[in-house]
Amino acid sequence: MNGRERMLTALRRGQPDRVPIWELIVNKPVIEALYGDISYFDFVEAEDLDGVTVFEDQRTEPLPDGSFVDEWDIVWKLDAPEIPYRIDGPIKSETDLDSYLPPDPEADHRLKSLKEAVARFQGERAIVFLTHDAFEFPHYLYGMENLFLAYRDNPRLAHRLARLTVDYKKRVMERAIELGADAIVSGDDYADRHAPMMSPVHFREFIAPYLKEMVEAAHAKGVPFIKHSDGNLWLILDDLVATGIDCLDPIEPAAGMDIAEVKKKYGSRIALAGNVDCGELLCHAQPEEVIDAVEETLAKAALGGGYILASSNSIHPAVAPANYHAMVTAGRRFGQYPLDPAMIAVHASENYIVEWAQ
Repeated sequence: MNGRERMLTALRRGQPDRVPIWELIVNKPVIEALYGDISYFDFVEAEDLDGVTVFEDQRTEPLPDGSFVDEWDIVWKLDAPEIPYRIDGPIKSETDLDSYLPPDPEADHRLKSLKEAVARFQGERAIVFLTHDAFEFPHYLYGMENLFLAYRDNPRLAHRLARLTVDYKKRVMERAIELGADAIVSGDDYADRHAPMMSPVHFREFIAPYLKEMVEAAHAKGVPFIKHSDGNLWLILDDLVATGIDCLDPIEPAAGMDIAEVKKKYGSRIALAGNVDCGELLCHAQPEEVIDAVEETLAKAALGGGYILASSNSIHPAVAPANYHAMVTAGRRFGQYPLDPAMIAVHASENYIVEWAQ
């Protein structure tokens, strides 16, 4: 099997020749530490990853204070290399929303990076296009605290923000699939380490229907849908799975997301990706400890297929490059099907995160 076949088999809950390896984001400092000044696409080839993540292209303009504004008129600043954070948005009131126009989803430059990925990887590696659903861009536009207040006090405004976002994101996603994307991943994070950021009632009203709409649009085009959200999702996990997602990423163990329990409860309905802790383990452990964590994760999640090896969020600048490489190497060594029964017997009852969770 090649990488594309491996990833798509796992996303359909099947068992490929070995566990596929993919990562939502790999930041530039880790790439440079391992291989020097090469592109992310070159890095995917150098590490022989089974999937490649492609972002929608946005034009930005610098501002005098060092921040920058994007096509949505959202203002951002860089907290670390390649990690932007939102500092302001264009919607201050419902009146602002009345006159607000989102960017053009049909713009020619929107899928430039995807075109490059298709030309380079089509048919060989799974091309995973990153989009969003009904939470992140509404709070980028309006502010997170304001959005939560709108859930309670002005549901009409909250739905309008969700509708505007999803109409745009759905059309860009459809274009991406038509161009050659093999899978979709939505990057909206719903939870912190303790619980979802909204109540289950609000999730069901303001997020789940729009996420379901995105999933169904992807399925209508014949591609699987991965839902990314770190944090503790247990309170909304039934509702999340009910939207029809094909895979949940990244199963954050430090947030109480026991991948063995998720596999037991939902493995007949969704594939799983992630679980290798990037908050502490990949930053501070020895490579041998990373290898043990990979073996434990495989023993708990990979039996029978339906699992993709990845970190518990992303390969951010604080990740030790040697540890990331150890994770990938261990995944190839120990992720061959059929899985080694001795590995399962030794590692399935372990719980590496106890040592590393803060």
